[in-house]
Amino acid sequence: MKVTKNEYSEMSKNASPGSPSFKNISLAFLSGGLICSFGEFLTFLYKNMGLDLKNSRNLVSVTLVFLGALLTALKVYDNIAKHAGAGTLVPITGFANSIVAPAIEFKSECHVTGIGAKMFIIAGPVLVFGITGSVIYGAIMWILKLL
Repeated sequence: MKVTKNEYSEMSKNASPGSPSFKNISLAFLSGGLICSFGEFLTFLYKNMGLDLKNSRNLVSVTLVFLGALLTALKVYDNIAKHAGAGTLVPITGFANSIVAPAIEFKSECHVTGIGAKMFIIAGPVLVFGITGSVIYGAIMWILKLL
């Protein structure tokens, strides 16, 4: 039995459950907002501990990356992300998760071919295109400044 493209498309549509878009968007907004609000709270806390604004913000980034990595290692972050959705992927904690999760998954393949080779399997493309984009943007701004 040969299935046509239209028949396959119809079968696929019928087999796929609908996505509750409003719920997903709301959860992503709330969870991402909570993470960012927690970052603002940490900034306030570090400033009150005597750090200037720049150093407070740097320490907030370090703290959020550490917490994201720790929660991933404890298998808590994935459970939060399962319910919260994209709101946990966009902040810097999602970046930490995207590096730590493959490292944990491939640790059985040894340090070099497992952790070392697979650690950036998810975050690698983000880094490559982010750095490339920033270099191109910087070069364009430098050229425009010369004109």
